[in-house]
Amino acid sequence: MAIKLNHDDRLFSGGELIELKDSKSYSVASFNSTIPTGEKDIQKLVGGTANVIRTQMQEAGNDILSLPVRQVFYLVRGKKSPNIKICLSHERFFETIPVSTLISEAFGQALEERLNELNQPLSDAMRRVLLDIFSDQETFSRTRSVESASVRLRFRIMTEVKAGANPLNSKQYPDIGDNTLNFAVPCHDEAEQELHTRRMQTAFCQMDASHLYSQMDIFLLQHHYNGNFLIFQTSLLTT
Repeated sequence: MAIKLNHDDRLFSGGELIELKDSKSYSVASFNSTIPTGEKDIQKLVGGTANVIRTQMQEAGNDILSLPVRQVFYLVRGKKSPNIKICLSHERFFETIPVSTLISEAFGQALEERLNELNQPLSDAMRRVLLDIFSDQETFSRTRSVESASVRLRFRIMTEVKAGANPLNSKQYPDIGDNTLNFAVPCHDEAEQELHTRRMQTAFCQMDASHLYSQMDIFLLQHHYNGNFLIFQTSLLTT
């Protein structure tokens, strides 16, 4: 999903991208063929005149390329009968190091394992060259056609979330309770916390629901790999 752009509002610029992740447990469903990243180049998503996403956004009245880099959020839902947890989280909850570093280090581990098995030393310079080549996902994700082969080959990445970066994990993040709806955003200092709080208060006010704001729990959550996140939490149970 893509939030509509709003260039006339200083608090809410809009344009955020939201992906839905659903699971029948308190795990986060795997990311197939993608690696979580806090920002995305919109041109890579809407390239081509026949692109469905581009058509839908244009029909909604969006000047798509006026905001070339978009913030990314994930709406994650997990079920553990009879309970449920829902968290709308900024992608920084999952992206804790640059994607290029993640890919090159992972290939580096595979390279080291194989070289050790073959007892074949590799110079530091050559190792750096190889890891630099494979730091870009597009390098190996394109479909390759080999002469005389009856099939084409494409390598795909599957990304799985560690327990320490899973907001639904009860042991890692006990403050994200059962049957709660949560909004999680990175929060590095008091100024950032003030801004997030003001945005939330304004949103409730504009929806004529200011009385509900005081019913939320607001607290800082220490991420295991990526600093503090500000959590806005409300119960999903009616009383």
